[in-house]
Amino acid sequence: MTGLRKRFIAGIPRIAWIGLILLVALAGMAAATQVQAKSKTHPPAKSRAATTRSHLAPAATAQVAVATKAAPQVQRPAASTMGPKPIPTAAPPIIRGGPWTEPTYADSTEGDNVDGEDLDVRRAAVAALGPYNGSVVVVDSGSGRVLSMVNQKIALSSGFQPCSTIKVSVALAGLSEKVIQPATKLRIGGLGKMDLTYALAHSNNLYFSTLGEHLGFPKVSYYSHLFGYGEKAGLNIAGEQPGHYPSAPPQNGGVGMLTSFGEEVQQTPLQLAALLSAVANGGTMYYLQYPRNAAEAAGFVPRVKRRLEIGHLVPILEPGMRGAVEFGTAHRAREDGDIAGKTGTCSDDNHTHLGWFGSFNETGKRKLVVVVLLTGGRPAIGPLAAGIAGDVYHRLEQEKYFALDGSGAAAHAPRLIAMRMCCSR
Repeated sequence: MTGLRKRFIAGIPRIAWIGLILLVALAGMAAATQVQAKSKTHPPAKSRAATTRSHLAPAATAQVAVATKAAPQVQRPAASTMGPKPIPTAAPPIIRGGPWTEPTYADSTEGDNVDGEDLDVRRAAVAALGPYNGSVVVVDSGSGRVLSMVNQKIALSSGFQPCSTIKVSVALAGLSEKVIQPATKLRIGGLGKMDLTYALAHSNNLYFSTLGEHLGFPKVSYYSHLFGYGEKAGLNIAGEQPGHYPSAPPQNGGVGMLTSFGEEVQQTPLQLAALLSAVANGGTMYYLQYPRNAAEAAGFVPRVKRRLEIGHLVPILEPGMRGAVEFGTAHRAREDGDIAGKTGTCSDDNHTHLGWFGSFNETGKRKLVVVVLLTGGRPAIGPLAAGIAGDVYHRLEQEKYFALDGSGAAAHAPRLIAMRMCCSR
């Protein structure tokens, strides 16, 4: 036993040494395998830098080519090789209705006959309109005489969508039927309650749509025809058209769209001038007459079309009309006198952008109605039309047109009242 124990003890270091050698060898083989795998997936720094330079070289060359060549010579890569499309930047807003079919700038006096016009008024209207494509109609509200009609092709045409000009007749209809009163606040959907003054000043479409629904199409149609829609405004004015008024609620939006936007209505500048003349003089709707020469102008005799019971309603309308000019969208019409106004902008079905503005003043015996209609592209908007009308009054004031009445007596300072006529602020 003693000999065996000695051999066992003597043999332990040899076995341990062999095991240690085997463990070290196995560990070395594992480490070598790991290093080899790592070298395949992550090349040395020098190799990575070289690879990066080789990948960037074509892109850098392309950038130099783009910088040195003219834009038309740069070819875009095929769609299949392009990466993700970049997020487009916000485009400028586009007014609904384009492309516009009417010119924005034109000679608006071409073809006009001016032999029977008041040349002082004509000069002021032409100068105020400037290069814009449109019409300016100026009427003596106390007689129905057309003092000037710039761009007679537009003024005598078949008409244009009235936009919010329709709101004037709708407001008068609502007051006449006592659907609304001076102190009445109409409940309009989620906006709560609103009175007529605020609705007129801000041309609130929902208010007038709701008012139209309360009135119903038969009453809206009755008052619209009473106020001159669907018929000629003038008496023996060559070329004048009667416009159009629908016989039923419009398919697009019903009576609400009619009473807020003038849907399916075609209105001429002469029709609007006749209505505003009646508002200005307290309810007398004259036939508009346009003298063809100096002799007819000298022998002018007013002709009454009908009497409107609206004299007591006009003071109810005025606060809202003034508010539009004082703090609303018609501020461009603001002059030194008391001015009120309603401007507006819309597009008709013929891809024509429209800017309306109608106004009247009270200045002694010279009470004028000025209606401006702009047609064309983006600049044809209600605020611009309001500015043109305000310029007409300003130029006439500078010429002392309002200082004397027809008999030579002094008149009062101009007091302007205008009506916003469209669908958007």
